[in-house]
Amino acid sequence: MVLHVTSAVLGDRASPSYIAIKGYGIANIAWLYGHSGDLVLFALHSALGQGTCMSVYLYEEDLPEGVLAAGPVAVDTETMGLITPRDRLCLLQISDGGGDEHLVRFAPDSDYAAPNLRAVLADPERLKLFHFARFDLAAISHYLEVVATPLFCTKIASRLVRTYTDRHGLKELVKEMLGTDISKQQQSSDWGGPSLSEAQKDYAASDVRYLHRLHAQFVERLAREGRTHLAQACFDFLPHRADLDLAGWPEIDIFGHS
Repeated sequence: MVLHVTSAVLGDRASPSYIAIKGYGIANIAWLYGHSGDLVLFALHSALGQGTCMSVYLYEEDLPEGVLAAGPVAVDTETMGLITPRDRLCLLQISDGGGDEHLVRFAPDSDYAAPNLRAVLADPERLKLFHFARFDLAAISHYLEVVATPLFCTKIASRLVRTYTDRHGLKELVKEMLGTDISKQQQSSDWGGPSLSEAQKDYAASDVRYLHRLHAQFVERLAREGRTHLAQACFDFLPHRADLDLAGWPEIDIFGHS
């Protein structure tokens, strides 16, 4: 396993003592999981001061046991393209909303065994938060052989309550609802290469970083507009919609008249 850590905090520049303390803490984490020899690097991503420290961890082939707190998890995937059976799953991002994001990378010859990750995704007691869950569910089902339910999709929630706009991308949601700009420059990049750039890691982490906060707001908005039950019905159907995609009905409306 390779563990990569990127720290992002707000405020003044990090002091050498802070870097040393943080590095010592990361070394202890690596030792705890028995991978101290595989610790690749710690990179200070921005600045130190007021705010919450966030770290991005990169693992190979599986998630270490016990790194996630109990409760909902935000999930996203990166693949080689948009045709799931052809374009392999390269990366899965997951976060418990506590400030850290965990990235699990899969090699071209991966068997996608990932027992710890699969257990989290299949846990019926954990709500899984997605943005455009339809695509991620198909990739997870096809490669990891897990149905990641129960779930909540922020894109569907947005379409149900943000009827004043046709802009439902994650970037737009984070900007309007959380007042934060995120970059989508790495959205179309090679996720299957031998290594991931810092920009790719940051992009991947940002796809799960805000989902817990968006979920909380959408729960309130759905209730306000009387559409909670409608949203839940959509969420419950999504695994079947993903199955239709995988079975060859990606853009055909089987409920349509013609």
